[in-house]
Amino acid sequence: MVDASRTLLALLAAGRSERFGPEDKLAADFLGRPLASHVATALEAVPFLARVAIVSGTGVAFPGYRRIENPAPDAGLSGSVRLAAQAARDCGAAALLIALADMPRVTAVQILRLLDAAQTADAVVASSDGARPSPPALFAAGRFAELLALEGDHGARALIQGGVHIVTSPQELIDIDTPEDLARLRALA
Repeated sequence: MVDASRTLLALLAAGRSERFGPEDKLAADFLGRPLASHVATALEAVPFLARVAIVSGTGVAFPGYRRIENPAPDAGLSGSVRLAAQAARDCGAAALLIALADMPRVTAVQILRLLDAAQTADAVVASSDGARPSPPALFAAGRFAELLALEGDHGARALIQGGVHIVTSPQELIDIDTPEDLARLRALA
């Protein structure tokens, strides 16, 4: 188990959102608030060591998070992961928890389950809908060097696939990539 108070939470909010169109996807309205605010609110009671938001081009405020600008979002997801891993290393975190700002139904319960499942200093623990692993995902400090070496648009996919998978409801892992995804989510709510 990794204690939340020794874990850095990184909220990735620097995607290009090409499939969503010209609108700032993270600022799109969902239940009267910006889409990206939902995951931040859901995790506010978890006592993390620190919180960072890796951002690029969004006007969404992330109260309680230190904003880290991704200067090259076009270089792929790995750039945001590297910035998060560096922030975790810099603050002496025992682990890094990565969540995506466009996954508004993530719960604190799932995050606590990920923390509980991390049993080693090189653990990788990811969420799963029962069929495929995905973020949110936890990386123990023994994996920071691998995260810092990532390149391209696959992020930490290979590490996540090889890690422990904690199954949760597929509804919790809804990832908003298109206006149609957001319309389906609104219909569920």
